[in-house]
Amino acid sequence: MSRPRIVIVGAGFAGYRTARTLSRLARGRAHITLLNPTDYFLYLPLLPQVAAGILEPRRVTVSLSDTLRDVRLVLGQADRIDLDGRTLHYTGPEDEEGTLAYDRLVLTAGSVNKLLPIPGVAEHAHGFRGLPEALYLRDHVTRQVELAAATDDPETCAARCTFVVVGAGYTGTEVAAHGQMFTDAQVRRHPLRRGMRPRWMLLDVAPRVLPEMDKKLSATADRVLRQRGVDVRMGTSVQEATHDGVVLTDGESVATRTLVWCVGVRPDPLVESLGLPTERGRLLVDPHLQVPGRPEVFSCGDVAAVPDLEKPGGYTPMTAQHAWRQGRVAAENVAASLGSGGQRKAYRHRDLGFVVDLGGAKAAANPLGVPLSGVPAGAVTRGYHLAAMPGNRVRVAADWLLDAVLPRQAVQLGLVRSWSVPLDTSSPEVARVAGGPGRRQQAGTGSGPGAALASDTDGDDRRDTRPGGEPAKNQPGGKPPGPGPAPGPVKRTDAPDGKRTAHPDDPRTDDPDDSAKGDS
Repeated sequence: MSRPRIVIVGAGFAGYRTARTLSRLARGRAHITLLNPTDYFLYLPLLPQVAAGILEPRRVTVSLSDTLRDVRLVLGQADRIDLDGRTLHYTGPEDEEGTLAYDRLVLTAGSVNKLLPIPGVAEHAHGFRGLPEALYLRDHVTRQVELAAATDDPETCAARCTFVVVGAGYTGTEVAAHGQMFTDAQVRRHPLRRGMRPRWMLLDVAPRVLPEMDKKLSATADRVLRQRGVDVRMGTSVQEATHDGVVLTDGESVATRTLVWCVGVRPDPLVESLGLPTERGRLLVDPHLQVPGRPEVFSCGDVAAVPDLEKPGGYTPMTAQHAWRQGRVAAENVAASLGSGGQRKAYRHRDLGFVVDLGGAKAAANPLGVPLSGVPAGAVTRGYHLAAMPGNRVRVAADWLLDAVLPRQAVQLGLVRSWSVPLDTSSPEVARVAGGPGRRQQAGTGSGPGAALASDTDGDDRRDTRPGGEPAKNQPGGKPPGPGPAPGPVKRTDAPDGKRTAHPDDPRTDDPDDSAKGDS
């Protein structure tokens, strides 16, 4: 008798946990295939520390092949799912097409950047959902400080050293907190004009920083940011973005070369193509994480609207904690449906608190409902991340120790260009390559044809340059600069479901002001 075929789409928090649990439960009695654009699981909560030069990029990645026994890894992005034929069609990293047949399908495709119809944002902002974006931001911020230190024009210096972050949820707050420390350290080595220092702005339409948190801890985070020098503007957002600055909703114009978009996430649109019932773009499932009418299809993480049994009538929010726990339940229920496990289980959760890292020894935490701040919160936060990471714990701890005793390195590696990480993309975990396969842009986001060409910031005109330094013009089709042909036809993408993590069960949602992440 042939072994059943299980296909898992996406290797974020939900997908990775599903694959790991299934490999243990199946014990070789099933073919388990994991489809993912990259060969690693990304621990997204520590991504701000990568952008700030604290952690090396590989520290926050965990090899799928090395840690998932008896799981076949297929690199690619899902294009189409034939539910009746039980087949999945995908495109590989070199534009090759493939098909996977399944007896059980687990959809954990995760989420993508949430764009709002604000003029210029898609063209001039960058998101913070994947490793390429973090690497780009680190290089970009380093470059702006170095160029600011070298210019004699005070206006240019001020613009280059002004960094605007939109979204005061977990991601945006952590990016601004770490960013201010990072640039202050750089300025000590590259002094700016007399009386000038880097300026980080944190904007949000919400009435307070971290609106998902307890008011006391929100106030703690706000106080730390302001003491550090971050310009916190609540009730304010971006009205328009241009190549040399932004116009705020209060009418103020801010000259800047940097706009970081942390306004939340939305479910990967793969589920919308299935023709199945959805809730705000999330695939409706029952408490056992099965799709009604399709008993062979399971879903969890950001793409699934999972009933919240603790709050009848509602759905669990798009958080890393829920995705991680749902992955285990999904695996157990898939195994049970194949006769390899016990009884099916309904997904239930218990709120254990949350953490947010504010850089250095500063943090805000609420473990088991006990509010903490300062050094105790910092210790809890780092302890939680070490415990939650499925690998690289010693390397991460070593980097933290080195950062505490040695000056932080700030150099431009030039590995990721701005056009490689457009905001309007369904694959933030994959950087575009000149002349390589194209990546489908999101539809219906209100962004224009220049969305694929997020402006570079090397020069005053913020245009990308070719390897030889020749300015590249924006092409109507969203073609990236660089040698070789432009990317090919756009493809469907499965953003993995890794997401921002705090202490278990933090209340992050997919609301517009939430910078936290879905499942990357």
